[in-house]
Amino acid sequence: MLPTLNLTGDVILAEHLSHRFGKIGLGDVVLVRSPRDPKRMVTKRILGLEGDRLTFSADPLVGDASVSVLVPKGHVWIQGDNLYASTDSRHFGPVPYSLIEGKALLRVWPPEYFGSLR
Repeated sequence: MLPTLNLTGDVILAEHLSHRFGKIGLGDVVLVRSPRDPKRMVTKRILGLEGDRLTFSADPLVGDASVSVLVPKGHVWIQGDNLYASTDSRHFGPVPYSLIEGKALLRVWPPEYFGSLR
């Protein structure tokens, strides 16, 4: 999630209810159980909700080829803010809504970066 979150040292305040009531939206930063390793939690930004059609660069380092996908019912599309180094839905596809564990509200540490993650 660079540059929004640092690799180490950032502490965020997250809540664990709104996703259960469908209260997450585009641009929200969420905590998601990794589809590749269920023991791991990842922090990503929601870029697509069910029914959304997204077009993205297949490999931004190699060329301009693009891929379009339709986010299926009960899924979200998540991506990290670091386009070139993030493992996200571009690699493992849409993520089931059930893997969302929480919604990040704000960064509380370090103090100089206290505030919203939007």
